[in-house]
Amino acid sequence: MDPRTYLFVPGNRPERFAKALASGADAIVLDLEDAVAPTAKGEARDAIAQWSGQAAKADRGRIVVRVNDARSNAFADDLRLLREADISNVMLPKAESAAQIQAVLERVSEARVLALIESACGVARVQQVAGADGVARLVFGTLDYALDLDLDITDGSEALQHAAAAIAIASRVAGLATPVAGVTPQFDDEQRLLADLAWSRRHGFGAKLCIHPRQIAPIHAALAPSAQSVEWARRVLAAEAESPGAARLDGRMIDRPVVLQAQRILQRASA
Repeated sequence: MDPRTYLFVPGNRPERFAKALASGADAIVLDLEDAVAPTAKGEARDAIAQWSGQAAKADRGRIVVRVNDARSNAFADDLRLLREADISNVMLPKAESAAQIQAVLERVSEARVLALIESACGVARVQQVAGADGVARLVFGTLDYALDLDLDITDGSEALQHAAAAIAIASRVAGLATPVAGVTPQFDDEQRLLADLAWSRRHGFGAKLCIHPRQIAPIHAALAPSAQSVEWARRVLAAEAESPGAARLDGRMIDRPVVLQAQRILQRASA
């Protein structure tokens, strides 16, 4: 199952790594970019390398490292760390071209890239990025995108609709997992968190970045199918099994899209 939650942890705070892994988040993002000052990036790389050398394989598999962007002086050192630490999940900020993805693969051949779309250029070229070899998922960096376009998103997300739709469509066309929604900075405001999640779900997103452990459980609960949905899905599959291709339920024909929807609901419920 693809991760539903990605919890950020500063790469230079190794005392938080184990706590993050125990938080219930599906994936942990060890950050080498925004959360780490330029003077502390070497220290952060050393901390991640030391942790990786002692970590279980299952824990390393849940780790994503957000490197510095491809234009940064730190980019090559970040990728050298990933190669030496045997970490393949890479979050690439300011992804704007297939060439940037290729630059990651040239240094980390088995990389699975989560491409952060967070600029006007990234949105304009999102299909190129989504279709690049090595891309596993797209991520919408809403705060940086709003900064790039000088958007005020404090009173709603209308200004993000075009970019969100472009990212979701590009993901689907490229056969990627549903994209990942950006952070909700108000980590102590569950109502705002769930409103942001509902908005992203309406626009085709299936996961979310988190900045605090307390955001994880509400997101997982909100993404889980309701009891009514699960019961409906079971009835659909039972009817289809009894009369394949010609089933009816509650006065409605059960065609293939309905069956697939029911299967998807039960898969989410089992997860």
